[in-house]
Amino acid sequence: MKARVHVMLKNGVLDPQGEAVRHALGGLGFDGVQGVRQGKVIELDLAGDDAEKAKADVTNMCEKLLANTVIESYTIEIA
Repeated sequence: MKARVHVMLKNGVLDPQGEAVRHALGGLGFDGVQGVRQGKVIELDLAGDDAEKAKADVTNMCEKLLANTVIESYTIEIA
């Protein structure tokens, strides 16, 4: 079973990497980009076939390690 976690900075938290990308895109002639938010994707290969348990386990992983829940939000996909 696979899990994919998308981690993004929460709205209102400054994103200096996103701003650097937006600025660089403008320098390359892509003037229509008004904002960029940069995040990360984490893919996990999980043992077992219980999707409910997998989601609970991955949620626990996010809360303890994969996301800084003070400034980041996350979504989980189980496949």
